[in-house]
Amino acid sequence: MQVESLRASIAELSSARGFQATGFSDVQLQQHEEHLQRWLDNGYHGDMEYMQRHGSKRSRPQELLPGTVSVISVRMDYWPAHAVDADALLQRPTHAYVSRYAVGRDYHKLMRKRLQLLADDITEKYGSFGYRVFVDSAPVLEKALAEKAGLGWIGKHSNLLQEKTGSWFFIGEILTDLPLVDQSQTDDQSSDQRVFEITQSNSTSTSHCGSCTACIDACPTDAIVAPYKVDARRCISYLTIELRTSIPIEFRAAMGNRIYGCDDCQLVCPFNKFSKPTCEADFEPRHALDNSKLVDLFGWDREEFLHKTEGSPIRRIGYECWLRNIAVALGNGPSDDDTINALQARVNDESQLVREHTQWALAQHGLDEFGDNLSLNS
Repeated sequence: MQVESLRASIAELSSARGFQATGFSDVQLQQHEEHLQRWLDNGYHGDMEYMQRHGSKRSRPQELLPGTVSVISVRMDYWPAHAVDADALLQRPTHAYVSRYAVGRDYHKLMRKRLQLLADDITEKYGSFGYRVFVDSAPVLEKALAEKAGLGWIGKHSNLLQEKTGSWFFIGEILTDLPLVDQSQTDDQSSDQRVFEITQSNSTSTSHCGSCTACIDACPTDAIVAPYKVDARRCISYLTIELRTSIPIEFRAAMGNRIYGCDDCQLVCPFNKFSKPTCEADFEPRHALDNSKLVDLFGWDREEFLHKTEGSPIRRIGYECWLRNIAVALGNGPSDDDTINALQARVNDESQLVREHTQWALAQHGLDEFGDNLSLNS
């Protein structure tokens, strides 16, 4: 059948599986490969060694999966409609802020299953074909592929952004040997006619950021060092999720009550006023992670942490880093009895990492590890 009809059919199957948009691209990513290499050369990846481990496979999908000629990219909205207001929560220093994508179920498993079902649907309708599904699970330049497929543009904050839907969405892809696009299209050519919304209307991946610097201005740690360029070593998402060692002191105060990820650059983006709530119940808050007191979370033992983060992306950071992050947030909070008592209960924690951050937090309240007033000891 003709390529256009095949794409429309796949998009229809994708919509039936719960994806809000579907786009198609080739695998030519030369410009993005050059951008990635400059980013790595600047050391902006920090301790994320995996970003350079696989060499050119990340920007050359055909090397990751031989025979790949096209990529099917999909979008799934995740904004949790029933979560406590994000802006209001950031103004409540006694409560924990968890990035909106992580208050519910882990998107990796949900989307990967849906993509596999989509691949099964395509197989059932058109016969077997070569493919592999990915959801942030292998060296793939997902945002670059989604941008080329027309699902949006990479904004100044480095997140994928769409004019009519904002940026509160996940992306995933199927690498395939199906010839779904014009292979003569070059890396810098438009992909305007390759994306399908539920309405089957065409979209565009043209950047609309213009002169807006809202995300740059809002970043608590100045991690967006230039438009479209993020130094991960300064980013709160990196510090609370990817970093496994001590959080640099220079960034701790700026973290505020953010204990897992950071949404500030998205919260201020003017395009997110067009975002729509998720249709997926699994992305709604679990275990009150959208509105929990820091002292309560700090009191979880390891068993409770494992139980309440089962099926959650939070579990990947581990119990030790979970406590590390909360200790910093408690250090940034009010000096009330609940906070001091919670910190002192952890001051002799078995983890040196937790002890260090707990002691720092107590010092922020003018106390040493024994609860003595530091000003009296100086």
